[in-house]
Amino acid sequence: MDYERRLEKKMIFFITVLRALAACLITNAHYTGIYPIEIIANGGLIGDVLFFAVSGYCLYNVKYELSPKGFALWYGKRLWRVYPPVILMTLIYMLAGYYSLKEQDVFWWYVYPTYYHFVASIIILYIPFFFTMKIEKVKRHLTAVMFLVALVGLGVYIFWYDKTTYHIDTVREPYIRFLFFESMLLGAWFRKNDYRFRNIFQWRLVGGGAISFVIYFVSKILFSGGHLDPVFQIVNQVAIFVLLYYLFRLFAAIDWNLTHSSGWVKKLIEFVSGLTLEIYVVQYVLIEIIRNLGLPFPFNWIVLTAAIVLFAFVLKSVCDLIYKTIDRLLEKIAKRERV
Repeated sequence: MDYERRLEKKMIFFITVLRALAACLITNAHYTGIYPIEIIANGGLIGDVLFFAVSGYCLYNVKYELSPKGFALWYGKRLWRVYPPVILMTLIYMLAGYYSLKEQDVFWWYVYPTYYHFVASIIILYIPFFFTMKIEKVKRHLTAVMFLVALVGLGVYIFWYDKTTYHIDTVREPYIRFLFFESMLLGAWFRKNDYRFRNIFQWRLVGGGAISFVIYFVSKILFSGGHLDPVFQIVNQVAIFVLLYYLFRLFAAIDWNLTHSSGWVKKLIEFVSGLTLEIYVVQYVLIEIIRNLGLPFPFNWIVLTAAIVLFAFVLKSVCDLIYKTIDRLLEKIAKRERV
C-alpha cells in the first residue's frame, strides 16, 4: 500500500510515452494516400490496444465507492472528458459540410456510436472495468478475469463469428471489444504489478517484442492476402496481445531512461500525449483534405501533420476553456447552496 501511494504521487513517464506513441501509430495508419508506399500507413490497431491498456493502467485505482451514485459520478466524469471534443469537432465538420445528418441521425453523430470507434468502445468498456476494479474479490484475480474474458471471446469466435473472410482487426465491429477490454485489464494488471517490472530491464524483452512484432505483422499480411485460412484469423489477435504485453514490459523497464531523456524530447512527448483525443477526432477530415490536394511526398506529410497538431491544440484549448468555465459555474452554485 505504501508503494501504491508513492506511485500515485509521482509521474509515470513511460505511460506518457506510450500514450504519445499510440496517438502517432493510429494517426500514421490513417495516412493512406499520403505515403508513396501504402504499407507504411500501418500500426493502427497496435495504437488502439496501447490506448486501452494505458487507460486500464491509469484507472486502476477507482476512488469512487461501489454504489449507483459512485458509479454515476465516476462514469459521468469519464464521459465529461470524452464528449466535449467529440461533439465540438463533429459540429464544426458538420457545419463545414464534411458530415451530414442525411447519412446518420443526430444521436448517431453526437451520442452513440459517433464517427469515432474509440468513443463507442471506451464508453461501453468503462462500465465492466469500473466493477472489475471496485469488487475486491475480482480485482485481486485479474489474471483469472483476463482468462475468463478470453474464454468467452473464444466461444463467440467459434460459434458465432464469421470466419469466411479475414476481418478480425476491423475496429468498427463489436467483436474487437474483447481485445480492447483484455487490453484494459492488462494495463490494470501492470499497474498492480508495477513494482515487479518498472526499471527492471532484461534483453529478452527486446527479443520477445521483436519476435511478437514480426509474428503479428506477418500473420496480418498473410491473412489479409488470402494466404492463410481465415478460420484461424484469431491468431492475429493473440499475436497483437502478446506484442502489447512486451511493449508494456519494455517501456516500463526503461522508465528511468525515458524520464531522464533530453528536455526538448520530454516536452515534445508530453505535448503529443496531452493531445491524444484531440488528435484522434480532428484527423479524419484533414487527411481527406490534404490527400485531395495532390501535394508531393514528403511535403504533403509535413503539411498534414502540422495541420493535425494545430487543429488538435486549438480544440484542446477551447475544450479546456469550456471545462474551466463550467467548473467555476458549478463552484459558484455550490457556494450559494452552502450559504
